Amino acid sequence: MAKGNENIRKLLEQRVLEHGDKAFLFSEADGREWSYSEFDKTVNRTANFLVSRGIVKGDVVSLLMPNSAEYIIAYFACWKLGAIAGPINSLLKSEEIEWVVKNSESTLILIGSDQTGAASIPACLSAKHEPFGNIEQVIANQPETLSPAAIDCDDEAIIIYTSGTTGKPKGCLLTHGNLIANARQIAEWMNFGPDDRLLSVMPLFHMNAVSVTTMAALYAGSSTVVSPKFSASRFWDIIEKYRITSFGSVATMLSMLLERRLPAGDLPAGSRRSLRFAMCGSAPVPAEVLRKFEETFGVLVIEGYGLSESTCRSTFNPPNKERRPGSCGKPIGNEIKIVDETDHELADGELGEIVLRGANIFKCYFKNPEATEKAFASGWFHTGDIGYRDVDGFYYIADRKSDMIIRGGENIYPREIDDVLYAHPAVEHAAVIGVPDELYGEEVTAFIVLKHSYIKAETRPVGSVPVEHQITGEDIIDFCKLHLADFKCPKSVHFVENIPKGPTGKLLKRELAKTLLPVLPDV
Repeated sequence: MAKGNENIRKLLEQRVLEHGDKAFLFSEADGREWSYSEFDKTVNRTANFLVSRGIVKGDVVSLLMPNSAEYIIAYFACWKLGAIAGPINSLLKSEEIEWVVKNSESTLILIGSDQTGAASIPACLSAKHEPFGNIEQVIANQPETLSPAAIDCDDEAIIIYTSGTTGKPKGCLLTHGNLIANARQIAEWMNFGPDDRLLSVMPLFHMNAVSVTTMAALYAGSSTVVSPKFSASRFWDIIEKYRITSFGSVATMLSMLLERRLPAGDLPAGSRRSLRFAMCGSAPVPAEVLRKFEETFGVLVIEGYGLSESTCRSTFNPPNKERRPGSCGKPIGNEIKIVDETDHELADGELGEIVLRGANIFKCYFKNPEATEKAFASGWFHTGDIGYRDVDGFYYIADRKSDMIIRGGENIYPREIDDVLYAHPAVEHAAVIGVPDELYGEEVTAFIVLKHSYIKAETRPVGSVPVEHQITGEDIIDFCKLHLADFKCPKSVHFVENIPKGPTGKLLKRELAKTLLPVLPDV
């Protein structure tokens, strides 16, 4: 398999020469499909459509749409021009979308057929968007040939926003070289080939679906099937219909499949024959969930680790019974070290920060040189995750250096929620933490200290306090829903007299989990 493709355009065109008539993309929602050759021509027509809207190399094209074939086509159309694809989380609220679009200096927004996405476009950005629901209508009369473009492996391909613990989300710039490197690493580690069919049920606004089940499929000459969203009730029928060999997932999906209690003997026969393993990432799979899933369905769960900054995966377990439950596996092509606070490498078994280096590591944070310099201290990317390596070279995630919460595969950063809570007129102090949840892995919980003139509604003497100063947990949650995507909003609220603080006045969130949470009821 040729490895000399320095940009995604050349990689796709090489695969067309090798696999022209072979099916590349299936749309599970409506049964459409494209061979490699047909896909390439459709991408060219879409790229010409973008050119007709003034898009040139280096422009950012924001993508706000549901999982669909159109989403994948839009990605590749951007890449063929040398434009930068800017996926937007479709769960965000209007003000969050506005910030991402403006910060990325987006030139155009492509809006999918999901009307909720279109409705969330801020009025001030409405002139910049184009409907992108039915691909054939959009690209009607566009030519199938595309003018040449000078695209280097170091040219940016994606700007994806990954939140930090110290403020607004950061735009992570990934290059053509990054995407190809990670696709190669994944495809070769997993032994993907032309006979594989990978299912994308993870959102295409995350790198998992882009890298693990789309780009890796392209690199391997495989096929990819895109589904609008995960459905436990339809999952096994999809596996059988498309003869899926692997799929990207998070622990929540495995738990939901287990809840249906469909034993391996009752699965569609085709699904048992085709499915090799489930690829799982984002957060560790609870040991009991992994054990039950493998016992119930006879399908291995292959865990991995990575971040948007590493394009997606940096480690994976071996795709066989040598994999180790509880471990995130071994490096799949990049370098990994465990270091102390002075960046000295630690011995096997010692806890430290995970740092990465390799061809799949991102270029920089957009317009944020300070954050980039800090992230690449000593020449390695500092993940902020704490882990260790065992004597056999398997890595384990022990904790997160940051306070990030991972709920059902979605990364949630408490600082962003804290900022919203502090905007509520009744809130004196606020702290958000993640708490264990059987289905989603973690849930968002808020601790609130009310201002003196406000009280928790359930404890007030009747008539002693103005109604507008009588606050419930529902009031706090409803306020958050006005400003944040629903998945970020607290699911429970605790009113407390005070929040533990350190010597500098910093709120000690870990102390909340240790001391207050076990004795407080949800509100």
